[in-house]
Amino acid sequence: MWRRFPVGLRAWLGIELNPVRSTERLVSAVGGFLGIFLVVIASGYLLGDKEAALLIVGSMGASAVLLFAVPHGPLSQPWALIGGHTVSAFVGVACALLVPNLYVAAALAVGLAIGAMHVLRCIHPPGGATALTAVIGGPAVHALGFQFLFTPVLVNVAIILGTAIGVNYFFAWRRYPAVLARKKSTDSETEKKHLAEGNLSHSDLEYAMRQINSVLDVSEDDLARIYSIAAQHSKRARLEPWQVRLHHFYSNGRYGEDWAIREVVDESPHADAEKDMVIFKAVAGKGRRRSGVSTRGEFARWARYEVFRDETSWQRKS
Repeated sequence: MWRRFPVGLRAWLGIELNPVRSTERLVSAVGGFLGIFLVVIASGYLLGDKEAALLIVGSMGASAVLLFAVPHGPLSQPWALIGGHTVSAFVGVACALLVPNLYVAAALAVGLAIGAMHVLRCIHPPGGATALTAVIGGPAVHALGFQFLFTPVLVNVAIILGTAIGVNYFFAWRRYPAVLARKKSTDSETEKKHLAEGNLSHSDLEYAMRQINSVLDVSEDDLARIYSIAAQHSKRARLEPWQVRLHHFYSNGRYGEDWAIREVVDESPHADAEKDMVIFKAVAGKGRRRSGVSTRGEFARWARYEVFRDETSWQRKS
């Protein structure tokens, strides 16, 4: 469905085409249900106030999305979860006690919590909700004071952390915490091989991530694995010369300004690969309306896959 959105609108909205299997979606949903079900029971029992308990569960609901839907992300890891909620709870309680104006206290709690999580390297987005809850949670929360850090916050963190470890343990493709990644030694060797073939090293990836100068929800190891898989796929995905046919359209599969689609408008078949020529025209993207000549083999090395035009956009031909 999302692929039918105009590319520009899709990019502006930030819609990522990140397909996962139905099994993955189901595991995420079931894990989220179990984690929050246990947290709701614990919060209600500890606070004795259903409304306050529901406010606490709000931040844990956000944590559940990270732990069960994005279990491999740096923002989902145990230190981010524990440290993020704890430091945010401390900041929130301090602001509630020291700042008399509710509006200022609420805004200050969230802002300071974000800064503290940055400094302590435990950024966990739901921590902002925990800090806010400490300020606007009402009498039942305010009465707890700094006890709020331990009951219910740390108790709920322990519950949802234990649930995440337990649920993700049974599925080999899920890894939580990330240190428990079930990676074969051959997988590590393959990643190193592809990094070397591409003249990249882990230090190169670290440097690139530092240059972006923003928190990325992907670890260096995940980035290396993504690169390795992409490199293997790139080798398998190349077209063979015989697949380049007259009046068909092909894309180079690149992004941004380098993206292009060409149509084969004429050909001069020959048994000798050096003389088997095609004439092409760029119909979209880089070099649009320009024509060129190449051997069929050269064109196949440029192309990644065949495409066709539907009503609104170019689609990859299956």
